Amino acid sequence: MTQRAQGHAEGQATEPAEGHSGGHGGGKAIIAALLANIGIAVSKFVAFFITGATSMLAEAIHSVADSGNQVLLLVGGRRAQREATAEHQFGYGRERYVYAFIVSVVLFSVGGLFALYEAYHKWHEVHDGGPDELLESKWWWVPLVVLSIAIVMESFSLRTAVHEANPLREGRSWVQFVRVAKAPELPVVLLEDTAALLGLALALAGVGLTLLTGNAHFDVAGAAAIGLLLIAVAVVLAIETRSMLLGESAAPEAVERIRGALDGAPGVERIIHLRTLHLGPDELLVGAKIAVEHDDSAGSVARAIDEAERRVRAAEPSATTIYLEPALDRGAADRTAGGAGG
Repeated sequence: MTQRAQGHAEGQATEPAEGHSGGHGGGKAIIAALLANIGIAVSKFVAFFITGATSMLAEAIHSVADSGNQVLLLVGGRRAQREATAEHQFGYGRERYVYAFIVSVVLFSVGGLFALYEAYHKWHEVHDGGPDELLESKWWWVPLVVLSIAIVMESFSLRTAVHEANPLREGRSWVQFVRVAKAPELPVVLLEDTAALLGLALALAGVGLTLLTGNAHFDVAGAAAIGLLLIAVAVVLAIETRSMLLGESAAPEAVERIRGALDGAPGVERIIHLRTLHLGPDELLVGAKIAVEHDDSAGSVARAIDEAERRVRAAEPSATTIYLEPALDRGAADRTAGGAGG
């Protein structure tokens, strides 16, 4: 094969496939969650300053952390759309994973650890016989109203995230969707909104039982449970985003589409090996070594590579960068020689 044909055959497909959006996933869900959390955070802080309920403070900090997380996801999505540079020749698609990982750290430190600290601090106050502001406040009903309204708002936010995620699930369970989704935004928002609803239920239970029984330990227990919940969600997020930061291959169904496109391409005898890597949620690097006929001319090999690339892009639009390396099909040559000798 000539050097010119070799270079053409191994060339990089730099243009995104037709119809490839490269867009930022879950934008409506993130905006809905951000607006809900800002409003909820303000109302929770007001309820805490009026009543001193520890669960309300834990939930207020939780909402602040969630609001910051949504801002981080939006920033990550915007930065990931930057054009490739000489220093980052495959672009910035993985920034979405970086910011999603930061979200898990924020949720762990700001939300979970702070809630546990406040629960520990308030527990000692209650244990030592100190006065409880919630039980002594004439505004005792405010946390109940705020938490009830917050549950309604978070439910709408979760509903928006579910509505956006449903077309992408492809029949998977929600657990499977969170584990296999390549775009981090929707899984993050789904987990955050679910954790928010569970946290609100825990806070409502803690405050309600404290008011019913006159025992402030229930309020403290509610705050501690919220902290543990946030830490658990943060750990799950960290594990999932870490895997994407390390570099994951395409989903099995995407690999099968690519393999099928190559197998059926004219001039391609067989696939020697195939490798895929996500450069970002919507950007896939495809590298393959393919066998061609031993007596093919350089021109026919170059045309076969062009057609194979076209077929791969058509079958898998996220395959934005493709490297195909042709190799002589030695097995076919040996079979031909054996038949001639016979």
